[in-house]
Amino acid sequence: MKLAGLILAGGRSQRMGQDKALLEIGGVPLLRQTWEVADSLTPDVWVVTPYRDRYAALLPAKTQWIDELLPADATPPPGPLVAFGQALPMIEADWILLLACDLPNLQVEALRQWFQVLPGLSADAIAYVPKTAQGWEPLCGFYRRSCLSSLREYLTTGKRSFQTWLNQSSVVPISDVPVGLLANCNTPADWQRLTKR
Repeated sequence: MKLAGLILAGGRSQRMGQDKALLEIGGVPLLRQTWEVADSLTPDVWVVTPYRDRYAALLPAKTQWIDELLPADATPPPGPLVAFGQALPMIEADWILLLACDLPNLQVEALRQWFQVLPGLSADAIAYVPKTAQGWEPLCGFYRRSCLSSLREYLTTGKRSFQTWLNQSSVVPISDVPVGLLANCNTPADWQRLTKR
């Protein structure tokens, strides 16, 4: 079973006021930290972003890049589901570990345990994704590459919601999520809270 890692680094970080991928914990940018977590699970790590020039120096030369295409009139911007849809056809793997670049509390061991569950999932399950009372946490989960046809079909409707797509698909929820693992940072207050620990 072949696994690839895919990191989404295309957000505009408007609420943060600065590029979240470049925020540092212990001198390590979040994007680099996320890349290292993915690399500890698979040597096949991809980054999809419209900002390759900005990030290339942060990551090892073996990093594989996918240039996210942003329409000139994108208001609102296309979002993570569209970026996933652009990247997925370029990756050859059975499963893709999809990660946002702003998850400072990622734990390799938790992801490894989730990965070990994948072979036992039913063949019709397109994803294995954390679910909380607030809904799916789609930017830290595992997706079968075969979900591509379902994703393409959904995107042709003009919709862009991960929640809606996952709700209408066969997805196995991950319920045993370590506290704080999925905390992300969208605002300066979020970042302060996360880095005070």
